[in-house]
Amino acid sequence: MRITKRTNIAMRLLMFCAAHPDRLVTKAEIAQTCNISENHLAQVVNQLSQLGYLNTQRGRKGGLALRRSPSQILIGDVFRDIEGVLPMVECFADLENTCPLINACRLRGALTKAAEAFYGALDEFTLESLICDNIDLFRLLSPTVCHAVRH
Repeated sequence: MRITKRTNIAMRLLMFCAAHPDRLVTKAEIAQTCNISENHLAQVVNQLSQLGYLNTQRGRKGGLALRRSPSQILIGDVFRDIEGVLPMVECFADLENTCPLINACRLRGALTKAAEAFYGALDEFTLESLICDNIDLFRLLSPTVCHAVRH
């Protein structure tokens, strides 16, 4: 199963916010640190805010923060919320389905079961479990500090 770019961005964004619980983070620092275009990031920020994962504050001292504790954010829920009900194959898209095998094919049931297993496995993880004691991740998500050039 392949996740969308939007879900990938959402996970990076949530992990960044979770790694900085003591302050508001900015879109610019997330974009730079996580290698995300600010335009794509803004769209995902809006979606995560509407879904109840983020608080946003506008203005000069504005930024983003998690709305809930990382221990209360299930990764499976994030994937379901961002991915939505995307058709895996044509027969899942009822309106556009032109497959002549639909009435005899068992693939749809097998894929439904596989998707349920995929999301079920992700439900075993929280945002906290992805960041807790993950020193390497914290190092990567720390804002870059400019150092004076030595001559």
